[in-house]
Amino acid sequence: MANGLNRLALCLLAGFCTSAVTLEIQSASAREIETRTGSERSIPHKREIHKRTADANALASGEAPIESKPARQSTRKPGSGSAKGPYYVDFRARTAASWGHAFVWYGKTSERAVEVAGLTPAGDTLPYIIGHLTWVPSETGASYGDLDPQYLTASYRVYLNEPDAKKAFAYIKKLQASSPVWNAETTNCNAFIGSIASFLGLKTPVRWKRPEDYVNSLKEMNGGRQMVQLAAEQ
Repeated sequence: MANGLNRLALCLLAGFCTSAVTLEIQSASAREIETRTGSERSIPHKREIHKRTADANALASGEAPIESKPARQSTRKPGSGSAKGPYYVDFRARTAASWGHAFVWYGKTSERAVEVAGLTPAGDTLPYIIGHLTWVPSETGASYGDLDPQYLTASYRVYLNEPDAKKAFAYIKKLQASSPVWNAETTNCNAFIGSIASFLGLKTPVRWKRPEDYVNSLKEMNGGRQMVQLAAEQ
């Protein structure tokens, strides 16, 4: 009898363990299937997020698809590169060892080359010192620093059409040829560029100013206007 009860208990225990193991296996399988399904569902979502991020980065870096950028139509006419632009006279001032220097650039805006005209004492320090007492020989071309932008302190540029530019440039060259002396009080650099400004029909300040102040005053007195036109009789 005892042996029969023991066998019955063992059978019941074995059946219970088998059921528990089966339930655990089914539960594990269900979790695995759910995990795989969730993972598979997340793949398209991750791809969509990645695509949107890539699109945003492309827009921020200017690398948008070519078809999204409308092609620009050129408005440049054939041969426009050789068309003549306006001419100019640029009244300029720069630093110097003393009060500074005033001079002009002139030329054509479509060309990099410029002409330079200004009035300075010929030589170094001694002619400059003597020139505060009397007249000394002059130079009327480019001087040291006239072409260096780091020395520039003021600028006032005006533009002319071609016929007026020819007259103005001829006047500048004539003024250079007829200015043999320099004096700090009378025939100084301000007076030289002032003569050019007057020929162009501009109002001019008094010559006894620092070159920087002279050019700035010249611009202010003429309202900063850029286009000038010579009188018909000039």
